[in-house]
Amino acid sequence: MKERQGQGKRVFSYDEAVALLPEVRRLTERAFERVQADSSSLSPQGVPDAEAQERLSAVVKGWAETLIAMGLEVKGLWLVDFDNGSGYYCWRYPETGLQFYHSYEDGFGGRMRIQ
Repeated sequence: MKERQGQGKRVFSYDEAVALLPEVRRLTERAFERVQADSSSLSPQGVPDAEAQERLSAVVKGWAETLIAMGLEVKGLWLVDFDNGSGYYCWRYPETGLQFYHSYEDGFGGRMRIQ
């Protein structure tokens, strides 16, 4: 992994990103399951009470902080980007592999399948 010039971001080769993905997936799946389990305290309208909202926020925040500390970019709920120096390898739970790429400018909507 290298740091991108002047931005302090990690740059991953495809092989490095693929090697890290099982841990990213494990951490994401664990956080996702905790959120799902906590959703049992939602009101019939699907709105969490204040205490449940606090717990859900803590789980998501902890997940994001852990992945950011690994050099990844969290772009949304269960959505992670690996900077490759010219764009991002993009992964979203529950995808099984690292199959998509997008440029810095295009974002998630511009995802292309990696050949």
